[in-house]
Amino acid sequence: MGKQRIIDKTKIEELFEVSEEEFKEETKKKQEKKLKKKAKKKKGPLFAIKKGRVYIQATYNNTVVSVTDLRGNVLAWSSAGAVGFKGPKKATPYAAGVVVKDVIRKVKDRDFQEANVFVKGIGTGREAAIRALAANGIQVLSIKDVTAIPHNGCRPPKPRRV
Repeated sequence: MGKQRIIDKTKIEELFEVSEEEFKEETKKKQEKKLKKKAKKKKGPLFAIKKGRVYIQATYNNTVVSVTDLRGNVLAWSSAGAVGFKGPKKATPYAAGVVVKDVIRKVKDRDFQEANVFVKGIGTGREAAIRALAANGIQVLSIKDVTAIPHNGCRPPKPRRV
């Protein structure tokens, strides 16, 4: 099968020889790069937004609340799952109240005071979320139900043959 080359261990060691100082410097550089990647960029200056919209989506399984300015740009959002509820507890009125508290905490630094509320869905967290908004110092200007209503619905199943 031909001649096999045998390389001395000393030659291999010479190829991969790195001093301890060089090794430490390389590891420091790698760690600094990782830290730079993980560091979040600072956002621009926060403008005071006193009036905006609050969208509440209450489904059978979850409650999602998002706060926007009057143009529709999202300022903050939260859901029952993001707050820490799991399973059927996400759809409870208590979870909706906790979600609203979380969103208000995120928007507090923008001096948010008045809101038009848009409610979508038929979950149990509908009224609880609106009450939590009022309880947390947000003045509710209007409440509008934007739940989708089918005009003619899905096609019914074909009649059963017996």
